[in-house]
Amino acid sequence: MRALVTGATGMVGRHIVERLLADGWSVGALVRDPEAAGARELTDLGVTLARGDVLDQPSFAAAAAGCDVVFHAAAEIMTRGWESYRSVNVDGTRNAISAAASAGARLLQVSSVAVYGSATRYLGEREGVKTSEELPLLPLHQRSYYARSKRDSEALVMEAHRAGRIWATAVRPDVIYGRYDRQFVPRLARAMRFGVVPLVGGGATTLAVVHASAVADGAVRAATSDAAGGRAYNLANDFDVTVREFFAYGAAGLGRSVRFLPVPLWAARGGVRAAKTLVRAATFGRMRVGGGTALDFITRDNPFTSERARAELGWAPAVRPAEGVADAFAWWRARRRRA
Repeated sequence: MRALVTGATGMVGRHIVERLLADGWSVGALVRDPEAAGARELTDLGVTLARGDVLDQPSFAAAAAGCDVVFHAAAEIMTRGWESYRSVNVDGTRNAISAAASAGARLLQVSSVAVYGSATRYLGEREGVKTSEELPLLPLHQRSYYARSKRDSEALVMEAHRAGRIWATAVRPDVIYGRYDRQFVPRLARAMRFGVVPLVGGGATTLAVVHASAVADGAVRAATSDAAGGRAYNLANDFDVTVREFFAYGAAGLGRSVRFLPVPLWAARGGVRAAKTLVRAATFGRMRVGGGTALDFITRDNPFTSERARAELGWAPAVRPAEGVADAFAWWRARRRRA
């Protein structure tokens, strides 16, 4: 079996590459610069590099030729303005569909639980159930640029499958951590450098996080399961881990001790409101701070269920947080020292 992976130098793409190679696949990667450090690491693993860009349809199609599956993991997750998100995430997915169609390949899209938006994310909580793929997707806020781009791109994939243009499926991870992380773990690690970790409400809530290897496992299983065609799968809770446990495991990975500082929920909410007011005043209303989502993330239990993936794909995550979190922080620490 041969696969093309986009976003292969990123965390999820790299884990998908490693999983495919371990399973005996022949793997190619679409990269903008074959001489970049991340691309050279892929070459060392035995990956065939194809110079191109997800926004350049001819190069995308050429790289996909002869492949059985296209794993589309490339995405913009931290940028400004709707057009930047739309260009990479929506137009890039449109090109992924075209490339898979021209190659006669299956398409696995790495989507996101962001498609649920803030309105749907905790919808099941009112009924005492977890948020599943069966819940209706309520309208998104106009400024929820990332969520809008992921929902629109997933809709393109599913419509292409329904129309018979391609065979496609999608996986929806929540916040991903692991080796090669350039966002979540690095930010937390830098915040822990003073040895004090504020814990809002005691830190007993379960985080909406998943290990990158579990996402790769679900992606490969979905792409190779006939029953997954036209369906989306939450990959959003491999193992429960509380806020306090996550920081404790991270501290172990950094080789340091941390002191937990209890913060009442009311004080955290007041701090968020004060920050919003200050930023709006300082920028004359041009910039806003969305602290509510972040506060929900650390004070409300993981709202998602991944039972569909477990039941239909046999999704079987193997890396537990005690191991995976510590390893992710240790990898970041080692990488930072080398840099």
